[in-house]
Amino acid sequence: MENVILIVHLLLALSLIGVVLLQRSEGGGLGIGGGGGNTAGRSGTTALSKVTWALAVAFIATSITLTIVAAQQTAGASVVDRLRDVPVPTEAEETLPTGQDLLPPSSSDAGAPLTPTLD
Repeated sequence: MENVILIVHLLLALSLIGVVLLQRSEGGGLGIGGGGGNTAGRSGTTALSKVTWALAVAFIATSITLTIVAAQQTAGASVVDRLRDVPVPTEAEETLPTGQDLLPPSSSDAGAPLTPTLD
Protein backbone atom coordinates (compact mmCIF):
# COMPACT_ATOMS: atom_id res chain seq x y z
CA MET A 1 0.00 0.00 0.00
CA GLU A 2 2.76 2.40 0.94
CA ASN A 3 4.66 1.67 -2.27
CA VAL A 4 1.61 2.45 -4.41
CA ILE A 5 1.09 5.78 -2.65
CA LEU A 6 4.79 6.52 -2.96
CA ILE A 7 4.75 5.86 -6.73
CA VAL A 8 1.66 8.06 -7.16
CA HIS A 9 3.41 10.74 -5.08
CA LEU A 10 6.48 10.56 -7.32
CA LEU A 11 4.38 10.79 -10.48
CA LEU A 12 2.49 13.77 -9.06
CA ALA A 13 5.76 15.51 -8.20
CA LEU A 14 7.16 15.01 -11.69
CA SER A 15 3.89 16.12 -13.28
CA LEU A 16 3.76 19.21 -11.08
CA ILE A 17 7.30 20.13 -12.07
CA GLY A 18 6.44 19.70 -15.75
CA VAL A 19 3.25 21.76 -15.56
CA VAL A 20 4.95 24.59 -13.69
CA LEU A 21 7.73 24.68 -16.28
CA LEU A 22 5.16 24.82 -19.10
CA GLN A 23 3.48 27.92 -17.71
CA ARG A 24 4.15 31.25 -19.29
CA SER A 25 6.31 33.69 -17.39
CA GLU A 26 4.36 36.82 -16.53
CA GLY A 27 7.12 39.17 -15.53
CA GLY A 28 9.38 39.17 -12.53
CA GLY A 29 9.29 36.70 -9.74
CA LEU A 30 7.16 37.28 -6.66
CA GLY A 31 4.91 39.68 -8.53
CA ILE A 32 7.63 42.24 -9.14
CA GLY A 33 7.70 44.00 -12.50
CA GLY A 34 5.91 42.67 -15.53
CA GLY A 35 3.59 45.63 -15.80
CA GLY A 36 2.11 45.56 -19.25
CA GLY A 37 -1.34 46.95 -19.99
CA ASN A 38 -3.04 44.95 -17.27
CA THR A 39 -3.22 46.95 -14.05
CA ALA A 40 -5.65 44.64 -12.23
CA GLY A 41 -2.80 42.61 -10.74
CA ARG A 42 -4.59 39.31 -11.29
CA SER A 43 -4.84 37.57 -14.62
CA GLY A 44 -7.55 35.23 -15.80
CA THR A 45 -7.39 31.60 -14.75
CA THR A 46 -6.15 29.35 -17.53
CA ALA A 47 -6.57 25.61 -17.87
CA LEU A 48 -2.89 25.14 -17.12
CA SER A 49 -3.16 26.97 -13.81
CA LYS A 50 -6.19 24.85 -12.86
CA VAL A 51 -4.18 21.70 -13.59
CA THR A 52 -1.35 23.09 -11.47
CA TRP A 53 -3.69 23.66 -8.54
CA ALA A 54 -5.19 20.18 -8.88
CA LEU A 55 -1.75 18.55 -8.97
CA ALA A 56 -0.61 20.61 -5.99
CA VAL A 57 -3.64 19.58 -3.92
CA ALA A 58 -3.14 15.92 -4.88
CA PHE A 59 0.57 16.17 -4.01
CA ILE A 60 -0.23 17.56 -0.56
CA ALA A 61 -2.86 14.86 -0.03
CA THR A 62 -0.41 12.07 -0.86
CA SER A 63 2.20 13.70 1.41
CA ILE A 64 -0.22 13.65 4.33
CA THR A 65 -1.29 10.09 3.49
CA LEU A 66 2.32 8.90 3.45
CA THR A 67 2.90 10.55 6.82
CA ILE A 68 -0.14 8.82 8.32
CA VAL A 69 0.88 5.42 6.91
CA ALA A 70 4.42 5.79 8.24
CA ALA A 71 3.13 6.82 11.67
CA GLN A 72 0.81 3.79 11.83
CA GLN A 73 3.65 1.42 10.99
CA THR A 74 5.82 2.74 13.80
CA ALA A 75 3.00 3.25 16.32
CA GLY A 76 4.02 0.34 18.55
CA ALA A 77 7.74 0.95 18.33
CA SER A 78 9.73 3.28 20.51
CA VAL A 79 13.36 4.25 20.61
CA VAL A 80 13.41 3.37 24.30
CA ASP A 81 12.12 -0.13 23.49
CA ARG A 82 14.92 -0.59 21.01
CA LEU A 83 17.48 0.42 23.64
CA ARG A 84 16.13 -2.14 26.09
CA ASP A 85 16.69 -4.94 23.55
CA VAL A 86 20.43 -4.22 23.31
CA PRO A 87 22.44 -6.75 25.35
CA VAL A 88 24.37 -5.32 28.27
CA PRO A 89 28.14 -5.88 27.90
CA THR A 90 29.66 -8.27 30.41
CA GLU A 91 32.71 -7.62 32.57
CA ALA A 92 35.06 -9.35 30.09
CA GLU A 93 33.86 -7.21 27.19
CA GLU A 94 34.45 -3.98 29.09
CA THR A 95 38.21 -4.45 29.46
CA LEU A 96 40.22 -2.31 27.09
CA PRO A 97 43.08 -3.73 25.04
CA THR A 98 46.55 -2.98 26.36
CA GLY A 99 47.79 -1.71 23.02
CA GLN A 100 50.76 -4.07 22.81
CA ASP A 101 49.48 -5.54 19.54
CA LEU A 102 49.38 -2.06 18.01
CA LEU A 103 53.08 -1.35 18.52
CA PRO A 104 55.68 -2.14 15.82
CA PRO A 105 57.87 -5.21 16.40
CA SER A 106 60.84 -4.63 18.66
CA SER A 107 64.44 -4.87 17.45
CA SER A 108 64.91 -8.14 19.37
CA ASP A 109 62.53 -9.95 17.02
CA ALA A 110 64.68 -12.04 14.70
CA GLY A 111 62.55 -12.15 11.57
CA ALA A 112 61.13 -8.64 11.52
CA PRO A 113 63.52 -5.78 10.65
CA LEU A 114 62.38 -2.32 11.71
CA THR A 115 63.73 -0.45 8.72
CA PRO A 116 63.90 -1.55 5.10
CA THR A 117 67.37 -2.35 3.79
CA LEU A 118 68.82 -2.13 0.34
CA ASP A 119 69.84 -5.59 -0.87
